[in-house]
Amino acid sequence: MESAKQNLPSTDMSSEASRRKEADIPLTVSASQKIHALGRGNLLSDLRKPSQIENQEIEKKVDKVQLINKLNFVNFQDGTVLINLKHVQYNKEISLKATPQPCVSDLVECLWVDDKNIRRIIQSYEFHNLLIPNGQKLLKVVPELLRIDKKGINLMLPKSGSEITSRKVRRYACQGISAQLIQNSSVFSGTLMDFNGYSFNVKLKAIPPQTFDWLNSAHSVNIILSDDAVTIYSGECKIIRSFQSLDTRNFILKPLKQEIQRFKQKEYRSERYKLTPSPNITIQHPFTKRRVDLKVVDLSGSGFSVEEDERKTALLPGMILPELSLNFSDNYKIKCSAQVVYRKPVVESNGDKWVKSGLALLDMDIQDHLKLIALLHQTKNRNSYICNHVDLDALWSFFFETGFIYPDKYAAIQKNKKQIKETYAKIYTRNPHIARHFIYQDKGTIYGHMAMLRFYENAWMIHHHAASKSNANKVGLIVLDQIGRMINDSHRLYSLHMDYMICYYRPDNRFPSRVFGGAAKHIKNPKGCSLDSFAYFHFDNRTQSTQDLPDSWQIFETQPEDLQELADFYEYTSGGLMLEAIDLKPEKMDDNILSDEYRQLGLTRERHLYSLKNNGDLKAVLLANLADIGLNLSNITNCVKVFVTNKSEFSADILQAAISKVADITGKKDFPALLYPASFADEQNISYDKLYNLWVCSLQYSDPYFRYLGRLLRFI
Repeated sequence: MESAKQNLPSTDMSSEASRRKEADIPLTVSASQKIHALGRGNLLSDLRKPSQIENQEIEKKVDKVQLINKLNFVNFQDGTVLINLKHVQYNKEISLKATPQPCVSDLVECLWVDDKNIRRIIQSYEFHNLLIPNGQKLLKVVPELLRIDKKGINLMLPKSGSEITSRKVRRYACQGISAQLIQNSSVFSGTLMDFNGYSFNVKLKAIPPQTFDWLNSAHSVNIILSDDAVTIYSGECKIIRSFQSLDTRNFILKPLKQEIQRFKQKEYRSERYKLTPSPNITIQHPFTKRRVDLKVVDLSGSGFSVEEDERKTALLPGMILPELSLNFSDNYKIKCSAQVVYRKPVVESNGDKWVKSGLALLDMDIQDHLKLIALLHQTKNRNSYICNHVDLDALWSFFFETGFIYPDKYAAIQKNKKQIKETYAKIYTRNPHIARHFIYQDKGTIYGHMAMLRFYENAWMIHHHAASKSNANKVGLIVLDQIGRMINDSHRLYSLHMDYMICYYRPDNRFPSRVFGGAAKHIKNPKGCSLDSFAYFHFDNRTQSTQDLPDSWQIFETQPEDLQELADFYEYTSGGLMLEAIDLKPEKMDDNILSDEYRQLGLTRERHLYSLKNNGDLKAVLLANLADIGLNLSNITNCVKVFVTNKSEFSADILQAAISKVADITGKKDFPALLYPASFADEQNISYDKLYNLWVCSLQYSDPYFRYLGRLLRFI
């Protein structure tokens, strides 16, 4: 080894300044700079206070073999070490990043990450020590200097080094994250260098006429961090400190908020569950591009919390996680996107400390979300099922036994029973994403049932509610609670398109009148929850005597201005949510996305809009829905709705002729007709079979609904 040392050209870093070449060239490093994080990057011209590292607590000795292994690991990871230099005259230090080469003995060779200004630096600074990253700690080594030049440095390892604590929380080097710092309308651009869960370090450049004097460190700044695809983080921060080189400046920023309010605060939040065994989440961290694996503490249908080591925390409140996997086992994984919404320190009774970070779901595949909430509902009540595989014969038996299919209803549907069975097979055995069913079942026997159907773009229809007569009230409330919890967990996810809940029910039906009608009375705001009445009657175009419309009356395809006039009429007479919920706003008239989804599922969902006019004046808008027989057993999804906007000169005969004309155009033969407003039927002596109320609830007003529902659920 002595011969190896003799063959190396050396530079004596402890000699006097008079012996140095180019000693008159000034060092291009600012004295205000501080220590930078270990990791990948360019040359570190970072000055530190004397003994900044040395003053840390020394924990244990590390022998030469361990030092060699750690240097080889750093090389394997394409990482860097710090070469610390001390000014020969002034009491200040700098740290330079270097890449260690493979090491097989006590001879260590390191190459500078960036050799810019190295020649100048080594004329004024002498070698001090070597720092090797070791997780959250550093290995401090004081080796013998063999050689130093503009390419690198060669060192001879001593018998041992020291493991020291470098910081309480590990910092992570970042890749490809751009930063924008904003203060008082000034925008500075740069790069995120490193971070942890408490702060981050951004390197910014001032582009003339900008100067860093424009930034007031006494005031907060806003930071935006993004990669090439999306914004990952934005928030208000405090400037902790800064350090600069020639034309850039690094800022250490601390977020001012440890909790954000992603969504409007709700009184009735999703229930959280602690599962055994608890799942894990895995993410590719958006800043480091490295895998992170964390244990889930608790879980709901709208979010979850995870456990982080307080010394390794890497989740910032406000951070977007575009790709996250919720892992229940190797074969059961759910992918989603989420946002970190809070972080809270936790101290256990035994003194252990950790960080609890909360995440809110932003979006998830609709079928994956169904699996998640089905699991959670089973956790709360083992007899509560969502979209389970149903014995259809048992379900039909249940419908007849409970009286859900009563004699008159069966008389109306029996001629189409084959098609109805086929429709139910598609909905109940294939789990299409436009349908949900909720079943209370014990020991194989069905006691309660309720279903939902996404029949409108952003509205889901509750229907098919039935419960066994022996405990109808209790079981009916249980399945209603299931739907309520599913709504509360789901409506904020874009993929579910759940802005409104709707339900058609007869006012003389006590249970829905109490639940839905009672909720509307409780909320007392038609923009939050509305009720509108339709007159319901059966129309058979095959037996109905066909009458022609008078000459001045004509049927046209509906135009946007017709729907606007309908909206004006409805706002004046009702002021509710019906038109928005059932897609009768002008901007939605040509939206066929949902119909295409039905078609891909092997189902039918069409709608056709017509306007009835007299001498060019709009009298009514007719909506013809075409759907599979049995999609709804009252055939509400396969009917003609008539919205009368001007009753002047409008008679029962004209109404019948208009419906008949629309039936001819669409090919409809035997179907229900619903007339709005129902009062028009009474005024014109139009006979009808029953009244139907359309209940619509905006999920922006979910708290008042769940507050009312909570009163009913006390009886479960």
